[in-house]
Amino acid sequence: MSFISRFILLLGVLLISACAQQAPAFAPPSERPVSANEKPWPKNHVLGIAYHDVEDRDPDQAVVAVHTERMIEQLAWLRENNYKPVSVDQIMAARNGGPELPPRAILLSFDDGYASFYTRVLPVLRAYNWHALLAPVGVWIDTPLNQPVDFAGTPRQRSDFLTWEQIREISRSGLVEIAAHTDASHKGVLANPQGNLQPAAATRRYDAATGRYETEAQFQARMRADVATISEKIRKVTGYKPRVWVWPYGVADGTSLQVIDDQGYQMALTLDDGLDALDNLMSSPRFLVASDPNGERFANSIVSVQSKSPMRVVHVDLDNVYDPNPAQQDINLGKLIQRMADMGANTVFLQAFADPAGDGLVRSLYFPNRHLPMRADIFDRVAWQLRTRAQVKVYAWMPVLSFALDSKLPRVTRWDPKTTTTSIDPDQYKRLSPFDPNVRRIIGEIYEDVARLTSVDGILYHDDAVLSDFEDAGPEALKVYAANGLPGSIAALRADPETLQRWTRFKSRYLIDFTHELTAKVRAIRGPQVKTARNIFAEPMLNPESEAWFAQNLDDFLGAYDWTAPMAMPLMEKQSRQQSGPWLEKLVATVKSRPGALDRTVFELQARDWTKSAGADINSAQLTDWMGRLKRQGATSFGYYPDNFLENQPDLKTVRPALSNKWNP
Repeated sequence: MSFISRFILLLGVLLISACAQQAPAFAPPSERPVSANEKPWPKNHVLGIAYHDVEDRDPDQAVVAVHTERMIEQLAWLRENNYKPVSVDQIMAARNGGPELPPRAILLSFDDGYASFYTRVLPVLRAYNWHALLAPVGVWIDTPLNQPVDFAGTPRQRSDFLTWEQIREISRSGLVEIAAHTDASHKGVLANPQGNLQPAAATRRYDAATGRYETEAQFQARMRADVATISEKIRKVTGYKPRVWVWPYGVADGTSLQVIDDQGYQMALTLDDGLDALDNLMSSPRFLVASDPNGERFANSIVSVQSKSPMRVVHVDLDNVYDPNPAQQDINLGKLIQRMADMGANTVFLQAFADPAGDGLVRSLYFPNRHLPMRADIFDRVAWQLRTRAQVKVYAWMPVLSFALDSKLPRVTRWDPKTTTTSIDPDQYKRLSPFDPNVRRIIGEIYEDVARLTSVDGILYHDDAVLSDFEDAGPEALKVYAANGLPGSIAALRADPETLQRWTRFKSRYLIDFTHELTAKVRAIRGPQVKTARNIFAEPMLNPESEAWFAQNLDDFLGAYDWTAPMAMPLMEKQSRQQSGPWLEKLVATVKSRPGALDRTVFELQARDWTKSAGADINSAQLTDWMGRLKRQGATSFGYYPDNFLENQPDLKTVRPALSNKWNP
């Protein structure tokens, strides 16, 4: 075959392929969505920008340095594009009902206390008459001039850092407020038996000699001493107590946050994404200026900060990482991390419980806790490695009710209308009754334990939080119904449509309130920045009347969680391969009919066909086609479950271009 013939044949194949693709529905310009960076700057929002060292040599990324000329170029770009640096006083006044912040308000901050702030940054601030924050680390500034600074275990030249006298002079400039960056906690401490070093201000230290973790009381006492020490050092030098706290490495912690709140701090800065809306200044996000960006990269990053990044998620069974042989377990972990980095996902929903039997009943966990056996202490290790090496956000995937706890604790029971007896439904998850106070307390303690000893970005609530139209029929549940103005028997609750509807709505909201209790416990320990997601079955989305069978409601979920995670699994819902595409489109359309809902919804596709006896893998091309259908309908956040990283299922090269924002934004 000649070259021309082959070219014509290839062109024909491409045209046929293009024609086979479903075109997006046409929308007139007035109805097309406006990108976030083209929308007006939201009222009283501020963008935090975090710098570190500024130098003329090759910028050292161990300290996230930038060239002097690039820092000047970046600040000039901000000025020319009408970004307005604001002071902490202005932010506090706006929060308290005073003058509004200007559009494109920014808060400049410089972490660690480098000498370059005095020699390179302060002259520019003076020339521009711009405000900024400077956040030194106490023990680094305390270091004698003839000794190296212990920079988190690495010696650095003392001349790289400011002196207290220079900080005093800077504080009197009228432009710079001195914030606290801890006294001696800008370092890593041993966080788990595997040897990971994690931020000291957010980690309960692991003692390898005793095999024990720092208690919450010990951790709190350590942080209280640290915060008091740096606060007093800054007060002596500046004449005022610091009111802004800057988290080392940007990693926040709820217990430490309570300590700094108790000591009078009014603002705490993280390195999370987004704008600060002033409604929670104790968890203020900042954009980190890293990798010495040139002008174009810096500008693109600043302009895109208003955009909410779509979630591209891979849902992972930690059971596939675990192995009784530590060497093999490390090999499995390495394969998972490499695959997540190669896949280009930005989020992992990571199983925190063990379920080797696959029956959904949780008999052991992958983290130390007070109530269930620990199969292995590996969740924190895997989560931290994923976050730092694969650069993904990690949500702890946790059950809500399906824990195999003390048999004396009440279980969810079903009323049988034929026999009028109650029993545990053998076809459902075996769940603890959420209507029992002791059950709620114990499950709450398990959630406290996962928060205390693991570093996560969010919690994914499993799909086991369901109650059918005959559940819960236990005595504890009946008492709660009666106390809330409902009939005290299942027969009476089902006697007429209106009462059944009231009962259904009560249960839906009750389960949400319970997850809110669990979220509060997690955030109290891990911090307010922790996000929430919850799985929802497709049926109550497509058929609202079926809420009675699940106690799940789409509108409730959208209002209750940061992310609603529909199980967009057509084959599990008895759809054929031919029906699967239109079914997915209908599911997206259901969410799309609620304004803004697509921005808070992540669709979870299935990578296995559980209608087959052994659960056959779904063809990777089919999975990719489903992803394409979601995108063409306007869904931007999606992922799949499960990922078999040990056997490359689904096939990485096939799925990656459809899943990853890096490949196909």
